[in-house]
Amino acid sequence: MTTHPSLTQIDRYAAGDPGLDEPSVWAIEVHLEDCADCRARLAGSTTADSRAVIERVATILDREIATPPAPAARGWSWPVLRHRWFVGTLLPWLAVTAVALACAALLGVLWTGLPALVLLIAPLAPLPGVAVAWNRRADPAWELIAATPAAGLTMLLRRTAAVLAFVVPALALVGAGAGVSLALMLLPGLAFAAAALLLGTLVGVRRAAIGLMAAWTVVVIAPSLAAARMPVVLAAGSVRAWALATALLTVLALLRVNGFRRLAHHD
Repeated sequence: MTTHPSLTQIDRYAAGDPGLDEPSVWAIEVHLEDCADCRARLAGSTTADSRAVIERVATILDREIATPPAPAARGWSWPVLRHRWFVGTLLPWLAVTAVALACAALLGVLWTGLPALVLLIAPLAPLPGVAVAWNRRADPAWELIAATPAAGLTMLLRRTAAVLAFVVPALALVGAGAGVSLALMLLPGLAFAAAALLLGTLVGVRRAAIGLMAAWTVVVIAPSLAAARMPVVLAAGSVRAWALATALLTVLALLRVNGFRRLAHHD
């Protein structure tokens, strides 16, 4: 047999009588969960003020439920840009790139006998940023991002685009100040960025970027400085070759889309 609380106890519970001890309150609440009759008695024991509050809350809830929610504003907020297109660890590397370009431009002005240093290092400008755009050592949220559907090509291309959005204007500005061909300043850098992405599907983006920087330094920059002349690969007539290489490497990188899903195994 279930013992029902007395009408007096229900009245005191409804009125919030402080003299009603806690065990009695708990017992009444547990009983009310299963007893419809006592819940009906409790409803009849409420005061006029309590019923007015309940009715007011019910009216507000009915109005809120009947009113459809306002459409969410679709905007480009800073958190969206920061998480989808950028990562804070890129900032030091972009700063290093900017300083390197500025130093190259300054050395080109001071030492006129050397070939254009800004043109020699222009292909390498995007690589430091691309190297850390998708790397477990540089991204504090690597483990979380690598396990999401957004990981891989989409995330890498977004962050690479963020790097290029900084590097391309920097190259254009330095190239204009040094009187160097804008096409030769930009196209090699874009080609190397695409090459880093393509090779990144095989060995990891970080290793690919480091390998390309080392190879270009040894094969092109060092001999050019030793001979004090501009290499053939950066001559005025090489613009078409760089444009073709950029387009070809970009297409090949996109065709290797499945390889970007396994970047976590390399980096």
